[in-house]
Amino acid sequence: MQIVSQVREPLVTGGKTYKDITEDICKPVEAKPNKSWLVAVTASIITLAAGGYFMGDMLWNGIGKWGLNKTVQWAWDITNFVWWVGIGHAGTLISAVLLLFRQKWRTSINRAAEAMTIFAVICAALWPVVHMGRPWLGAYWALPLPNTFGSLWVNFNSPLLWDVFAISTYFSVSLVFWFIGLIPDFATIRDRAKTKVSRLVYGMLSFGFDGSAKTWMHYESVSLILAGLSTPLVLSVHTIVSFDFATSVIPGWHTTIFPPYFVAGAIFSGFAMVLTLMLITRYVYNLQHYITLEHIELMNIIITVTGSIVGIAYITEFFIAWYSGVPYEQYAFINRMTGPYWWAYWSMMTCNVISPQLFYIKKIRTNIMMTFILSVIVNIGMWFERFVIIVTSLHRDYLPSSWVYFSPTIHDIMCYVFSFGLFFTLFFMFAKFFPVINMAEVKAVLKDSDSKVYKGRVTIPNNVVPDEDKVLT
Repeated sequence: MQIVSQVREPLVTGGKTYKDITEDICKPVEAKPNKSWLVAVTASIITLAAGGYFMGDMLWNGIGKWGLNKTVQWAWDITNFVWWVGIGHAGTLISAVLLLFRQKWRTSINRAAEAMTIFAVICAALWPVVHMGRPWLGAYWALPLPNTFGSLWVNFNSPLLWDVFAISTYFSVSLVFWFIGLIPDFATIRDRAKTKVSRLVYGMLSFGFDGSAKTWMHYESVSLILAGLSTPLVLSVHTIVSFDFATSVIPGWHTTIFPPYFVAGAIFSGFAMVLTLMLITRYVYNLQHYITLEHIELMNIIITVTGSIVGIAYITEFFIAWYSGVPYEQYAFINRMTGPYWWAYWSMMTCNVISPQLFYIKKIRTNIMMTFILSVIVNIGMWFERFVIIVTSLHRDYLPSSWVYFSPTIHDIMCYVFSFGLFFTLFFMFAKFFPVINMAEVKAVLKDSDSKVYKGRVTIPNNVVPDEDKVLT
């Protein structure tokens, strides 16, 4: 008699050993850059430089270079801000939440996802700073200015200030979490270093990590504490970002569905960006045995679920507008669907609601090229979502005399391109000088991946008591 249990595909393929894992993951850091990396980083730096020219011109001449007007005072700047903050959500979710739930499939993707979070938040923070017009005077504006009625700034009743605290806390905790996870791998690279400079640099970064049982105990304790701190941030950060809109009285914004709706959308777009980056990294560094089809399929399933939640939120918005009986609310949503920006609305619906449903087909959600294309489409759709929420709610307000059509200028577009160049340049530099996969955690799941699998099933002899954790993993 045999016990047969259905299990998932192995998390590490190719019959890898512990030594193989160390060699494969350290190779991009220790070896000279390959051609694929050079092409990728060159393209990102060119993008950064091209966008940087327009960003500099805009800062020199003022934000009047953007297409903003008296009615649409927020447009691409706040759209890009919310979009980048949303992208940064997946890193904390993969690292913290899945760690607390002991999901072992996170081990090959958590490092890059954490780095993506850091770089996405940096790109998001760029927009409020630039929106000041003269950011070099920002330090003066941010400090309290005394007057007869109290301080002009800061106004703690403003959700814009809540953003400052929420995002700075999120960034700080995520940065510490990311760096703590790197320390064991820095120690490995330090011990393998062949030059004094590398040994010195990675020795300083590893903080004297010696691999003893006591050191590992402290490392795991700190990781769990940081995961516990990070988990509430997954919900709180984008909830507070949604308050920028939900606490106003603008039709189309003043709704209580925004907090859960924004959180689901953030996870949705964040996982799509993780997929985009991981598929590029998988190809550039030949990491097919570590970022497997199993990882890709599970992430596609999460994208499908969160995309469905976002679709339900879209429908709920229309229902609540109708149910409220408020003509201004009803008009705001009808205008989104049929007004001058109908093309943006239907692009959003196509990319965010229809395209993820293709992942219900197993052949598509396990196809590398289709996954890459759909992950890009999802992020395009999520950008359109933020654009639709912001611009279509502002361009037609209570006074028809102030109705206008917002059109982006070349400076709007190229400043956005600048943030892309910054993001990808930072990510590719990270991928070259830091191990892009967590060696220590991948080694921890290697034993489970070596289970004898036959057509998706693991066979355990009758005289062996099965370990439920290993069988179910």
